[in-house]
Amino acid sequence: MMKFKLNKKYNILSNQILNFITNFKNEGKYFVSGKRNTIKLFELENEVISIKSFKKPNIFNKIVYCYFRKSKARRSFEFASKLIEFKIGTPQPVAFYENYDCIGLKESYYACEHLENVFEFREIVQDEAFENRDFIIRKFIQFTFEMHQKGIEFLDHSPGNTLIKNEGNGNYSFYLVDLNRMKFHNAIDFQTRMKNLSRLTPKKEMIATMSNEYAKLSGEDENTVFETMWKFTADFQFRFQRKKRIKKKLKFWKK
Repeated sequence: MMKFKLNKKYNILSNQILNFITNFKNEGKYFVSGKRNTIKLFELENEVISIKSFKKPNIFNKIVYCYFRKSKARRSFEFASKLIEFKIGTPQPVAFYENYDCIGLKESYYACEHLENVFEFREIVQDEAFENRDFIIRKFIQFTFEMHQKGIEFLDHSPGNTLIKNEGNGNYSFYLVDLNRMKFHNAIDFQTRMKNLSRLTPKKEMIATMSNEYAKLSGEDENTVFETMWKFTADFQFRFQRKKRIKKKLKFWKK
């Protein structure tokens, strides 16, 4: 059994998109070849789309994604569609595909628009000499604040999950990717907003710029914003580094 949901804008190209997905292993150009997920690019009429093949679930998750929880592919498609409705930047969703066997979910795919000439927020974090760095950080916070104001909590709000495009004349567009973990609220409280910014950078000078801009937009006291944002950032970095040390020790004992 299979499920295939298509963005109505692509109805006329339904057969071609389905063919890309069903022949994913043998066609397309590799964009990301990871241990967990694989992304390939396909030419579709006058545009390029990316198709993400999610890691095949274990037996437990096969059942979970069949009966109790939506697959990552379906969530990515539905969340992208919601973001478009809210006018929050994300690559245009194209389709999702799920294939089931007698146990549960066997494989799943998410197709979306492929963006050209973009860079990750990660580059802003790593390169302190990046052109217009302070300006882009502030624009990014404006983008995030708008997202928060609309009740959107992007749970994977990390440096690699926002793509940035220089539109020229000092204009930058921001696009969320890797969308399968999101929450939508009527309103988001201050603590949740600050925690949502905790995974973006360990650099205190960046936190200072981010908190300054967020305070301007929200009307909150700047010191309170900075202290809260830094606390959540420090907590996240402590857990992140501890996890890295544990993984390193496990690799050592496996040798």
